[in-house]
Amino acid sequence: MSLLDKILATRTSLSPAEQRVAQLVLGDPRGFSTMPVTALAEKAEVSKPTVVRFCRSLGYEGLSDFKLKLAGSINQGVPFIHTAVSEDDSTSEIVVKIIDNGVSALLQYRNDASSANFQQAIDALYKTTSTGGRVEFYGVGNSGIVAQDAQHKFFRLGGNTVSFSDGHFQIMAATMLGKNDCVVVISNSGRSRDLLDATEIAKKSGATTIVITASGSPLANIGHILLAADHPEEYDRYSPMISRLLHLLIIDILTTGVALRIGPKLRPMLANIKKNLKKKRYRTTE
Repeated sequence: MSLLDKILATRTSLSPAEQRVAQLVLGDPRGFSTMPVTALAEKAEVSKPTVVRFCRSLGYEGLSDFKLKLAGSINQGVPFIHTAVSEDDSTSEIVVKIIDNGVSALLQYRNDASSANFQQAIDALYKTTSTGGRVEFYGVGNSGIVAQDAQHKFFRLGGNTVSFSDGHFQIMAATMLGKNDCVVVISNSGRSRDLLDATEIAKKSGATTIVITASGSPLANIGHILLAADHPEEYDRYSPMISRLLHLLIIDILTTGVALRIGPKLRPMLANIKKNLKKKRYRTTE
């Protein structure tokens, strides 16, 4: 879903004044991205705060963040495409299609990603990590593998982390969470009964729930913080590719954001980890 498609889809849920701003964007997106807030407010016949509220209603930090994503959407170098691989494709065609699909999906996500939601998620994860709370990652199937990757990245930040891909373990773990804990639930479809049950239990236990899934899915509607990963790939595909790339990218953003919040005190520990890992490698011989 492009940024303009997102505005079209959510326009009716906005206030009448914000709808006028939405109409201004849809009518001239390129012009909107270059005009100052005063000119935008005058053209839409609204106040300057209304223009900012419109941007925040769509999940952006403010007008500057919205303009940046809008300009990227307009000037995107690689058009969004999704070309299905067929049985008749040659090896070279398979290579090109899969790479093109991945690249275009990542560029599209760059323009659609909500910086405000990412900020909320990073704040929650940093707070949990810095206060000694538990950060747990849940996923099943392919998403379970992403959950393991997330735990592998986050435990190096010095936090108390674990990942679960078994539904029974997820239920038990979610039951034992508390208000100082955080759980990240990863799902392509957002319809897995195990993950939905675990998320509900984690919420009742007082934990902050961050969900990485498709917009409008049952899981998206029950998490505290939604990091939407929308793409044209069918969620029941035998071997999801684009969704896994997006989920891994989101985990990298979260890890980097929390690491930057922790700051310089993290460096000595990471340096020691790197030093100790060298002992596990064969030395090259001349």
